[in-house]
Amino acid sequence: MTVTDTVRLATIGAGRIGGNHAGLVARHVPGATLAAVADPVPGAAERLADSLGAPYATTDPGAVLGRDDIDGVLITAPARAHTDLVVAAAAAGKHVFVEKPMAVTLADADRAIAAARDAGVVLQVGFNRRFAPGFAAARAAVDDGRTGTPQLLRSLTRDPGPFTADPARIPRWTIFLETLIHDFDTLCWLNPGAAPVRVHATADALIRPDAKADGHLDTAVVTIRFDNGAIATAEASFSALYGYDVRAEVFGSGGMVTAGSGRSTDMTYYGPDGLHADTARRDTDLLRAAYLAELTAFADAVRHRTPPPVTGHDARRALSIALAAIRSVETAAPVDLAASATTAETAQTAEVTA
Repeated sequence: MTVTDTVRLATIGAGRIGGNHAGLVARHVPGATLAAVADPVPGAAERLADSLGAPYATTDPGAVLGRDDIDGVLITAPARAHTDLVVAAAAAGKHVFVEKPMAVTLADADRAIAAARDAGVVLQVGFNRRFAPGFAAARAAVDDGRTGTPQLLRSLTRDPGPFTADPARIPRWTIFLETLIHDFDTLCWLNPGAAPVRVHATADALIRPDAKADGHLDTAVVTIRFDNGAIATAEASFSALYGYDVRAEVFGSGGMVTAGSGRSTDMTYYGPDGLHADTARRDTDLLRAAYLAELTAFADAVRHRTPPPVTGHDARRALSIALAAIRSVETAAPVDLAASATTAETAQTAEVTA
């Protein structure tokens, strides 16, 4: 592939995020085209492909992987299918962008990383906050030394409410493996060069307490201790009535930076009842620029055969924190990452295969 070649991408998964990513590739990612859509749900791939002008649609992801006119795939299928699709795509010689989480066990994370390495393909993971302008500026401030040594960090995710989902349809531990996984990556990224060493998590079903007995958790706070002494806090809720809320903060010896806002624009209305600001209700609205930037970065990495800005190893590190948080909730105690890796992995493997 030359620097002028168009990167031909296929989406595996035609749901909400798959549709968002496919639309960005088809209409906005420079030098890339949407060549195919795959989804096992009858009619889903065809509808998305038709709406975006993609020439090929199928219910069989394997059919996409076998095509010579596909350079890479965007894996936006359900989380528990991610690793097998990464491995299959790499074996077929396709570059891979996979939504978080890349895996839900450390063994699967290692399997995905090894598959991409052995095949010599790009493997990028969808931690979009790194690409949001405010978050990127915060990391630049840390890199420039303006915050000094990081001492306290914070990252939060509050999904827009009211919460109307059926708790029985939400996989166990989703709040850690699929929601807070973003925050775990953000905190590590905003504390460069440091490694997480201890995790303590508290979680409850404060939004749907009636579902707690069945394992549902919708509210959580996690503290993470790093080897440079920094203490980080990650928090999540499934229902913020005021809109989608994603923010981060780094407080250090030299200053503080904050990033993120729930506002959909910077317009503020001043009226007789006070001030009013509109807020975003969907991640694809609030973080649209970040989604576009990460997909553009993936296409660039494929075209130039350069390392992706978010790697499988980054995903594995965030997953190790998520698994430690799960173990902490189960034991009601702090968990040392190195000591807990085997125990957490065994427990989580049993959970996701049950």
